[in-house]
Order: sequence, then structure tokens, then C-alpha cells
Amino acid sequence: MNTPLLETERLLLRKFTEDDMDALFLILSDEEANRFLPWFPARSMEDAERFFEERYASVYAQPEGYAYAICMKDGHPIGYINAAMAEPHDFGYGLRREFWHKGIATEAGRAVIGRLRQDGLPYITATHDRNNPRSGGVMRNLGMRYRYSYREQWQPKDISVIFRMYQLNLDGDEDRLFTGYRDRSDGYFIEEDALQPS
Repeated sequence: MNTPLLETERLLLRKFTEDDMDALFLILSDEEANRFLPWFPARSMEDAERFFEERYASVYAQPEGYAYAICMKDGHPIGYINAAMAEPHDFGYGLRREFWHKGIATEAGRAVIGRLRQDGLPYITATHDRNNPRSGGVMRNLGMRYRYSYREQWQPKDISVIFRMYQLNLDGDEDRLFTGYRDRSDGYFIEEDALQPS
């Protein structure tokens, strides 16, 4: 099933639709909320519409996919959460700034991970800029484990970033390690402070 509807205590997780462009623009145009993301903040509704077509409509056209609008119970999108079907099964999320620090990303993440586990996805990975440790906190709250750090020249922003890579094996194979990021990087290493819970 493609992007099945999920519900938590506070949230509805559903597909984005063309009726959500105003809400999607608010999410994507926030400079601070998009500071640590690979794309530039949206500058126009056309940017939001293009983002929807490339990152949501294309997923919804596939037989399987997990690309959600995070909504409060009123159904209004305040963020997004996604898991890619293709390796490395990248797991990502974002929220409008006024909804930060309320446990919403963790609550949404637990619901999606529960569905991924049920549907048999073997593992997920997630990465965050070392300068954005709160995102790593969400990953740890979801049971993900830090595995390594690596440097990448991030596009299209064309900046050098040190990323921390987290992984959660959903099928019980605790020895699995996705090495693709480190193998193609300019160098990888272990950061001792990332190994410690914060």
C-alpha cells in the first residue's frame, strides 16, 4: 500500500495533495527550518509546487512509498516525514519552527517506523549535519544508533558538511551497516561525543 494513513495521539499522517500547496510553502519557505536541509528555502508557490511534483507526486505514483504530511488532528500540514524505498532507505523529517520542541517529530517517526517494520522494510538510515544536534536527538529517541561521521560537499548549496549517520535495523540483523555514505565521502571517522546519549 502506498503511504497508508497513520494516526497517533496528536497527529494524522497522510499524503500531501494539491490542496496543500499553501501549507507546503509555509514549511519550505522558513529559512531557519530549512537551514540544515540540502535544498534552498522556497521563494514562491511555484517552488512549492515543483517540490510537491518531484518529491511527493512521484512517490505516490509508485506501488509503494512512505511520504507523509505531518498534520495536527485538524488535518492541516505542519511538516513532513518520509522513508525512501530504495537503499539506503533514507529517513527524513521537517517541521515548521513553531512546532519544534514538542515531541512531534518523534511521535510521527514512531508511527512511520512501526508501519515500516510491519511492512518488512529491513532498515532505515538518517543523517544530520553535525551542527544540528537536535535532529540527532530525534534519531536517538526513535531507537536509531550513531554509526559514523563523514564529510560531503553538499549540493546544491555547495558547502562542506560533516554528517553523522544513524541506522535502525528493523529486521533484527544488528550486524548490518550501510557503508555507502562513508565509501563515497572525502573521509569518515567516529566521533566519541556522538556515541554518548545527550
